[in-house]
Amino acid sequence: MTLRIAFSEAEKETINRERYHHPHAHVRKKMEALWLKSQGLSHQEICRLASISETTLWRYLNEYQRGGLAQIQQLNFHRPESELVAHQAQIEAHFRDHPPATIKQAMAEIETLTGLKRSEPQVRTFLKSIGMRCRKVGMIPAKADPQKQADFITQELDPLLAEAKTGQRKVFFVDAAHFVLAPFLGMLWSFTRLFIQAPSGRQRFNVLAALDAIDHALITVTNDSYINALSLCDLLRQTRALHPSIPITYILDNARYQKCKIVWELAQELEIDLCYLPPYSPNLNIIERLWKFVKKECLYSTYYADFDRFKLAISTCLSHTHDTHKVALDSLLTLNFQTFDPIENLSSLTS
Repeated sequence: MTLRIAFSEAEKETINRERYHHPHAHVRKKMEALWLKSQGLSHQEICRLASISETTLWRYLNEYQRGGLAQIQQLNFHRPESELVAHQAQIEAHFRDHPPATIKQAMAEIETLTGLKRSEPQVRTFLKSIGMRCRKVGMIPAKADPQKQADFITQELDPLLAEAKTGQRKVFFVDAAHFVLAPFLGMLWSFTRLFIQAPSGRQRFNVLAALDAIDHALITVTNDSYINALSLCDLLRQTRALHPSIPITYILDNARYQKCKIVWELAQELEIDLCYLPPYSPNLNIIERLWKFVKKECLYSTYYADFDRFKLAISTCLSHTHDTHKVALDSLLTLNFQTFDPIENLSSLTS
């Protein structure tokens, strides 16, 4: 038996739209069945195309007849709620101060707090539901001053970046990376643990770079020896040559060679402002993220037989920051800076 239903043109438009765009997959499936029904297909053909049984199709059609499209869009799933939800605030407060290292530790602490004993999968699901994830612990330099970092962002960095965003100034984040020809061990999905050869020697490829804060253009000075004040002077000259008529600011760390007389005098001559980060503040220099990207992109879990191939891989990666890697870097090099609560006592996490 075939049920005859007359769909209005407005309903057909709604069904056609919702079968693609409704946020819930179950409703989209119902709408697909109704759409096929509105096109005059037989029930057998609808079931075949929508991958549903005839019983399910009849249920959808009866729902529509009872309440129209509003009834079809209702979700009446049984959603059992964990008993842990009643203790959520208490659990959250405890784990904010004492984050567990393992699920088994979380199980034990939840049982102590609430008297409820739950399995590993149940506890893992609950922790995810309240926003917890297993995250690698980061490191803050012991001498870092969170208040100085916060003041630097609001008083110095933000005004400079505001000018850069409007095209009134060029702001470059400057830093050097020293890539040593040695194994960079990364993570791989594999059936067994894999091993890569360790190159012989300890040759080092040095890259001093200035990264445009806005368009992420990269200016580099490289060598196989060491980076010094003369290297930074070369970088200053290159930068001014590329941007001859606009104010320029370098954001630098406190490396000794960046604060010597020859650098200051040349920067003054070229009218390039040098703005130094607070001590121990790599989190405020976005070029640090670029170095991590390079290691992940072309060094981790990769063997290079000689130093020339090693250098070529790094140079090639850096040369494609504005095309091949642009989308990834635009997402990575945002002007969002990680800061830290100056009153938070991280040592309490180990107590």
